[in-house]
Amino acid sequence: MKKSQTLALTVFAGLWFAGVAIGQSVSINAAGATFPNAIYSQWFNEFKKTGAEIDYQSVGSGAGIQQLLAGKVDFAASDVPLTDAQIREMKVKPLHFPTVLGGVAIIYNLPGVSRQLHISADTLAGIFLGKIGKWNDPAIVQDNPGVSLPSDEIAVVHRSDGSGTTFVFTDYLSLVSADWKSAVGAATAPTWPAGTGKEGSDGVAEMVKGTPNSIGYVELIYATENKIAYAALKNATGAFVNADPAAVTAAGAGAAKGMPSDFRVSIVNAPGKASYPISTFTYLLIPSQIPDAGKRKAITDFLHWMLTEGQKEAASLGYASLPKEVVAKELKQVALVK
Repeated sequence: MKKSQTLALTVFAGLWFAGVAIGQSVSINAAGATFPNAIYSQWFNEFKKTGAEIDYQSVGSGAGIQQLLAGKVDFAASDVPLTDAQIREMKVKPLHFPTVLGGVAIIYNLPGVSRQLHISADTLAGIFLGKIGKWNDPAIVQDNPGVSLPSDEIAVVHRSDGSGTTFVFTDYLSLVSADWKSAVGAATAPTWPAGTGKEGSDGVAEMVKGTPNSIGYVELIYATENKIAYAALKNATGAFVNADPAAVTAAGAGAAKGMPSDFRVSIVNAPGKASYPISTFTYLLIPSQIPDAGKRKAITDFLHWMLTEGQKEAASLGYASLPKEVVAKELKQVALVK
């Protein structure tokens, strides 16, 4: 998958798309998360039917947020909500718009092992802490009875750039492992205790695919597109579940009912037997004030379309569509973009 999708947004008068009227010609730039890049690319291509093209650079949540802070983009995308401190740094308060839900898959390359691996929370934390160094470690064997595991060293691969995907992954590990929380914690760019860093999810996927005995983490779409095996993870109830859209939807179901008004919420290690434990909403960060009327109309029209017609495309790309309760709240929030 290409790291960056380069499109320039030009909107022509008098065109309609799925009930959306498009106004004068404008140019919009955006940047951020790799997690939703597959569906954002498809959405922007679909929205081109209006005569519009969107320049979205998939450079990672951290870089996207920095570009928004610096005023270099019209909006950003992130897998992790902004902190209060980050919001205070911005000249214009941004609004969080969840777009879809997705799962972080634990990918691995283990020659000779055909059965899907099962990995529990403590085992996963131990691997990325460097405390579990071989594939036949008793902890991995215990998670996988009957599977013949090699004695080879585990090659850990992680992101080297600031990443919302990394934040979601480390946020999960911090919740389930006291050792991880005290040694590393949750961050977009942590100090990794073990492994090799690669830039972008595509870089992690490429390295794991080409490195026997390796393990890493990527958004589900990168695992499926690259045909890389990924593990079933033990969730909060003790059940091993896959990172499929149904399990991600289950993780988000509880959050939908108590969703805060600003939509900043974590759904990692969610309760429920069917819930995938490393699940997340992913967000567009839209300035609440957009002085340019043409840009404001184009962006709000896209938000309306994304929250309605666009949701129908989520499952085909390995994402879960937003709960109806969340969509209803977001459609009201669009009116706050002035």
